[in-house]
Amino acid sequence: MKKVSISFWSLTMILLLCATVQGQAQMVAPASSPAAHVSQVVGFTKISMDYSSPAVKGRKVFGELVKFGDTWRAGANEATTIEFSTPVRIGDKNIPAGKYTLFITPQASGEWTVHLNSKGNAVYAYTKDGKVDETALSNDDIVGVKATPVMGNDMHERLTFSLSAENNKVAKVTMAWDKMKLSFMVDTQVDQKMESFKSAF
Repeated sequence: MKKVSISFWSLTMILLLCATVQGQAQMVAPASSPAAHVSQVVGFTKISMDYSSPAVKGRKVFGELVKFGDTWRAGANEATTIEFSTPVRIGDKNIPAGKYTLFITPQASGEWTVHLNSKGNAVYAYTKDGKVDETALSNDDIVGVKATPVMGNDMHERLTFSLSAENNKVAKVTMAWDKMKLSFMVDTQVDQKMESFKSAF
């Protein structure tokens, strides 16, 4: 009986040791550009963004890591997406409710372009011979809005998107990375929706 008890204990310890070793073998290192999510309700609209957040790591970001004149995925890993629960207006375009991929074309001077892709494509869908086909990409924009980058003294080690409700009618979408911030506005059309509700009764 004592031998059986010792053998059972030994077998249990061996199984626990194997499970621990197997668990450690399957463990992977943390992502260098971790996934991030941000959302905000503005008026009647929920705005949500999913992206991956790369770090500066002592590099020169804009102009070197992110080339001027080349459209960039505005993040790392998977495509950066923005989703609207109701129709909105960006620039001079009415945008239906739905999810869109977001790209940015940085420039050495002047305004940058924020693209919302109507097909939900990744930027790689437009890459030929290692170069983005800017014309094909722009043709699939549901909107391309101009935005002015602002350089400051605040350092943002990791790329971050934020959403601000502003006056609870118009939202501000801001990307911050390194010492640069870039923002564009999203009109959630609160007044139009209120008028629509009133006319329905």
